Amino acid sequence: MDNEYVKKLTSKNPNDFEFAASHIINNIDVKAFEALVEKGDFLFDFIKENVRKRLSNVITNYNYKNLLSFLKVYSYDYEDLIVSTLVKFADEDLTDKMLELLEKGINEEKAYAAKYFSKINDTLAIDLLRENSYSDFDSLAMNCAEALSAMKDEESYNLAIKKLQSEDEFEKLSAVRFLAAYKDKRAVKELFDVMKKSSMAENIASEISYIKGFLELIDTEFKNDTILAINYILNGLGEIISLSQVFDFRLFEVFEKLIGMQTNDSKIALLLLNAKLKFEQITENDEYIFDEDKETKNEIYEIKNLLLSLPEDFWYEQKKLFQNELDENSDFVFPALDLSEELDLTETFEKLKKLLDSSNQTIILKTVEVIKSIGKINEINKTDVLEKISDENIREIIIAL
Repeated sequence: MDNEYVKKLTSKNPNDFEFAASHIINNIDVKAFEALVEKGDFLFDFIKENVRKRLSNVITNYNYKNLLSFLKVYSYDYEDLIVSTLVKFADEDLTDKMLELLEKGINEEKAYAAKYFSKINDTLAIDLLRENSYSDFDSLAMNCAEALSAMKDEESYNLAIKKLQSEDEFEKLSAVRFLAAYKDKRAVKELFDVMKKSSMAENIASEISYIKGFLELIDTEFKNDTILAINYILNGLGEIISLSQVFDFRLFEVFEKLIGMQTNDSKIALLLLNAKLKFEQITENDEYIFDEDKETKNEIYEIKNLLLSLPEDFWYEQKKLFQNELDENSDFVFPALDLSEELDLTETFEKLKKLLDSSNQTIILKTVEVIKSIGKINEINKTDVLEKISDENIREIIIAL
């Protein structure tokens, strides 16, 4: 029966959807709402928008408290409808109830309550928001950060900045996510710095644009850091990072802008080459895009077509340019090494040989791997290379190569 109400609520027949909306709200049919939420992945955005309007039309000052019973079922799709309605009718008693839920409710109820306090800035909630701001329930953590930002809580911001220096990569990432939801632009430099040193660089890079968009960052002193972040995003796209986030990052516009800016920038060259390879890979492998919606698939093909529309001599020039990043002092040295291997560029050999003199043993290891990949392993002095290696694990890997 619950699915019947969902079917009616999402239908085109006014008699059906008005009846279903009225029934769900007035009879507090939590099971029907739960069935609606479970079907969320199978509904188009415009249908969800219609559902929100239909539910909203039957909520009044007489029945709005019924929404409190729905808070046990969390839904991002209907969170704003529920919370904005409660805020609309907010009074002292309701705020006390939301405070109680933030303290004693289940995670789903706490998530809605935290969102409520992002709009109703009651400082009595601050301690509870801080307490829940690193919850494993992502929506709760994000909403707490958003609420603390709305209250301009510097203590929680400073704590997150401090957590960025943690030795624990997961604690560091939780701080990054807090700062992305807190949305204070002061954190951008800190996040770029952490990204460059982290083994979870892809995850960190994917959060930065939620504070300040990449299109905007390209025109700032963070241009090179932004290009590096997008490189990391390309590495994780379709695996660590959802393909649908191409819209959030505005990748089509980003690549279009960088193409227009490109003169002799080796970092832009590296990024554009990686982008071309990535979007060719994504579109040539059905398992990447099979489950994506039509809009995401179209956007991915638009990006691919943009890159493939560039002439061969453009790409020839990029292949020469990016090699300037085969330098141990470049933040892009590892992406450049990966690209050399991916493109199987034997002409990079002279620059690769210079990298064998690096003081960074990880760079030396990666360089040896690339040299072997391009078929030049017998043209280097193995004894000289091993003399520079003190790390036994790296040494054993190089000997095996």
